[in-house]
Amino acid sequence: MSGESRHERIRQDAADTQPPEDVVASVVVPTFRGIDRLPALMDAFAVQGPDSPAFEVVVVVDGVDDGSPALVEAEDRFRTRTIVFPENRGRVAALNAGLAAARGEILIRCDDDLVPGPDYIAEHVAAHSPSPRAVIGLYRNEYARTRYAEVYGQDADRRFRAGAYEAPVELRWRYWAGNCSVHRSAYETVGEYDPAYRLYGWEDVDYGYRLHRAGFEVMLVPSLETPHRVAAVTARSRAVRAKHAAAARRIFEAKHPECQLPPAIPPASAWNLLVRGAAPLIGSRAEAAGAFVDRIIPRLPAAVGRKLVALLVEASAVAGYRRPDAASDVF
Repeated sequence: MSGESRHERIRQDAADTQPPEDVVASVVVPTFRGIDRLPALMDAFAVQGPDSPAFEVVVVVDGVDDGSPALVEAEDRFRTRTIVFPENRGRVAALNAGLAAARGEILIRCDDDLVPGPDYIAEHVAAHSPSPRAVIGLYRNEYARTRYAEVYGQDADRRFRAGAYEAPVELRWRYWAGNCSVHRSAYETVGEYDPAYRLYGWEDVDYGYRLHRAGFEVMLVPSLETPHRVAAVTARSRAVRAKHAAAARRIFEAKHPECQLPPAIPPASAWNLLVRGAAPLIGSRAEAAGAFVDRIIPRLPAAVGRKLVALLVEASAVAGYRRPDAASDVF
């Protein structure tokens, strides 16, 4: 994408008079109703260390002008450009527009709810030496103080990160997400994110797998683990996301039948039989079921609450996988 089209407008910092070749890294930030999240992110970019390579931040505002374009366009501490969609198109479209407009050799994706450290850009760039790679920094989720976070969210986050670092090198592509980077040559080889992923989930896993399949080393960099102001802070939101993600998995499986994934429907065990039995009861009601769990877990012992949330999340995923056409809850 180049220039301005009737579909979106691109704004480049008027103070940026240096040639594009000077930009080493481009940070692409997709944002939707991000006015409350962007200030902390902008502040983090403003204090990148003195050894940070020259960079630009390309913010793609996905169809809702909540003040985000003006906030980014007023930024004068580093180079910014904004792409503004006149209507909501989804995260994949925002990522693709930002990557197509980026000018750097290292293309960094940074979600708008992250708070990068002062060496964030320098470390992403350094990780691509001496050869192009696909680089992942995990989220370190920071939760609002909810009962969901206390009994389930924080523990699930710790276990997820531990599992990621223990994963075999050949499976690390599964952790591709909102804190990652590629060399331009890898982007030009693999191409854009797949617009077939329209709701929530698996567009990242798909991209990571395509990088892996194209022969690029996918590496986790522990020093790039970044605070993440997590959005799923209730059982309701977590259940709906699990359902959407399980439905999106069907798209991945159809695209990549050669890829061997862990089973979507859990194998027989006492717990998994309970999960399977609960899935039809949840059906299209993941949002309502999650809201009910949120109401009762403050009155339950932590261990019981944790099991109840786990049952809800896992059963929602099974329901979404079995009926991907019915995964239409709004979160």
